[in-house]
Amino acid sequence: MLLTDVLLLDYKRCPRRAFLNLYGNSQERDSERDFLLKLRQESQTHIEAVLAGFYSNYRTPETPFEDWQGRVQETEALMQQGVACIYQGMLGGSASLSGEREQIMGSTPLLARLLGTPHLLIRQPGVSRFGDWLYIPGSIQLGRRPKPEYKIVAAYYAQLLAATQGTLPPTAYLFLRPSQTRGGNSPVVAPPMPTPPLPRSPAPHLPRVCPVDLGEWLPRLQATLADCLEMLAQSQEPEVFISRQRCSLCHWYSHCYALAQAQQHLSLVPGVTPSRYQSLQTLGVADIQSLAAVCPVNLGEVIGGEVASQLQQQAQSLVENRAMRRVTRQIRSPSEIPTAAIELYFDIEAEPERNLDYLLGILLVDRQENRQQFYAFLAEKPEEEEQIWWQFLAFVNRYEQAPIFHFSEYEAETIQRLANLYRTPRRQFAPLLSRLVDLHHRVINSVTLPVESYSLKSLANWLGFKWRDVGVGGDQCVCWYDQWLKTGDRRFLELILRYNEDDCRATLHLKNWLINFLF
Repeated sequence: MLLTDVLLLDYKRCPRRAFLNLYGNSQERDSERDFLLKLRQESQTHIEAVLAGFYSNYRTPETPFEDWQGRVQETEALMQQGVACIYQGMLGGSASLSGEREQIMGSTPLLARLLGTPHLLIRQPGVSRFGDWLYIPGSIQLGRRPKPEYKIVAAYYAQLLAATQGTLPPTAYLFLRPSQTRGGNSPVVAPPMPTPPLPRSPAPHLPRVCPVDLGEWLPRLQATLADCLEMLAQSQEPEVFISRQRCSLCHWYSHCYALAQAQQHLSLVPGVTPSRYQSLQTLGVADIQSLAAVCPVNLGEVIGGEVASQLQQQAQSLVENRAMRRVTRQIRSPSEIPTAAIELYFDIEAEPERNLDYLLGILLVDRQENRQQFYAFLAEKPEEEEQIWWQFLAFVNRYEQAPIFHFSEYEAETIQRLANLYRTPRRQFAPLLSRLVDLHHRVINSVTLPVESYSLKSLANWLGFKWRDVGVGGDQCVCWYDQWLKTGDRRFLELILRYNEDDCRATLHLKNWLINFLF
């Protein structure tokens, strides 16, 4: 069995994904989404920036990746020569299951070949079998936080490196993107430099460099390796569990989701976390139907009364396909969802990579005149964000009594961010905050709907609203804006504007339904 760093990272994120990548039918994989391609391009750009800024004189093995044995040997030869920095060197090693795990597999120990391709091997002073130097691994990741899966893989590189150079490196490094502070700068930590030092060119955005405590993460790596090898060796497909945020970008999502639907799996019930799922299994609750019918007293004893009531009502709503008033929390007064002569419906499109809110969309609803008009404050260039902020502010302040409906906390946070960033007098933006009405908050505190997610798209679709462009989400708008900036093709802007307008109209549709249902 061959275990690579890519497969190990997949396992750490989702054991089922690792299994399907090894044993699954490639015909069942989803096609590549534009957003994934964009992330891959951003990752490569980040890698190139780190190399250009700090390790421009690196050496790369010439042996093709397909000839992994040859590439491992060439990497070791470069280390023997004392090359200051090696990019995409390949390291090899082996592992076996032993003890109780070996008994599971039978009398013959499971041997696995381990391969890893750290982005960087950086020469440092020390003692190794090569001489008075050793190497430490550097892993360049697109994330901004040192996630556990990044640390596990970095420890994996350190273990392979120890087998190659005869000594464990003192640490491993993660090269992350700078922490993103809205309107501010993140602290910069100097990266480890090779000895002898390489020439260094100035980098406009220095990476965030995080050392990995190998004393903590090597034992975790051993446990993860053992679990991963055991699962893959037994060829037993892990159970499906749909976690929308984690699963949405996976190329096996459609395959897993179809299986979960066929099983009426409990992970499709909003609020069922992995820990709650384990608790439900102890009661013999196996699917949505059984959750709807389980004894509420027994359920409350296991997961708590309020959570039990919420989950059971959610399951009943799904089984019966109908909306219900919340059992534990309710909106009791129409004033909590106001109706006015003029109402504003607000939605934002943002580009996280540029820390940019490039579209502030407003749907004006005049109930007296029975008129609706969409207004878009669009930054065609990133530097126009300040301009659209002042335009937006002037527009909404014309309607001082109009409530501003939105869906999620992001709109309120963005008003605060833009006000602070562009030094807006408090009198010009503070009144807006009191006029904001978050319909997501109102929904989850008043009704239970037969949906698998309380996103705007999921709610509005169940209520009969349809977006003009089927299958499009906010991540696609991020790609469209990036393509607009690269190509100047205004069709991308038109698609974004249409999507944003539909979001505003979906918010209106939800508000009207909520009023009719509750009052």
